[in-house]
Amino acid sequence: MNLAAIFFAGLYYAAFAVLVVGVAVKVLGYARTPAPLKIPTTPAPLTRTGVAYRLGKEVVLFESLFKGNKLLWVFAALFHAGLAAALLRHLRYVQDPVWLPVKLLQPIGIYGGLAMVAGLAVLLVRRLLDERVRYITAPSDVLMLLLLLGIGVTGLSMTFVRHTDIVAVKVFMLGLTHLSLQPLPSDPNLLLHLFLVALLMIVFPFSKLLHAPGIFFSPTRNQTDTPREKRHLAPWAAPLDQTRSEEP
Repeated sequence: MNLAAIFFAGLYYAAFAVLVVGVAVKVLGYARTPAPLKIPTTPAPLTRTGVAYRLGKEVVLFESLFKGNKLLWVFAALFHAGLAAALLRHLRYVQDPVWLPVKLLQPIGIYGGLAMVAGLAVLLVRRLLDERVRYITAPSDVLMLLLLLGIGVTGLSMTFVRHTDIVAVKVFMLGLTHLSLQPLPSDPNLLLHLFLVALLMIVFPFSKLLHAPGIFFSPTRNQTDTPREKRHLAPWAAPLDQTRSEEP
């Protein structure tokens, strides 16, 4: 067994644990955060069904971004759609046999990787060249874009520049899912790609990428616009309010 296989097996088990536990802790914190005010972004739905529909459009179509900046929406949608296609394409490495939808998605996934890198490149250039955006850009914002770009470029390089032994890679990944350590090819592009992916998994729970689950807990998006029909009262404030109502 080569040292690369041992190192990356340990790294991926640790990264997966950090990702799952970190996201779970953050989401639990979001769920427990009080929302004492009725503050939906208007015009807002009046029913919970309407709220679910609105959230769906926001998550899938980036509706508010489309209304605010259509050019930025194009590149953001390009990146997210490409990322989704690339992730779904990579499911083949942990499936045996591979599901038919994943097989059919393989050619699309390659173009998804290209779209992801193109969208990321434009978003990075925007952060560096647009004066207003650069003013509110933190170093972590640039580093996160560079990390995602590194993942995309190293992944594409194994398709268009220097091929790696994907059969051996699949055997290694399947071994991880079955707790059975298997050899890993010593391809520099592959090892860098795997390292960057593991790094992304580790930093994800502590980065702005948490907007993915966080949007579902945003009071500006998940509240109905019914402040007159029904008083909004946070659970932790109920006893205090009840005490005041009983005072003479």
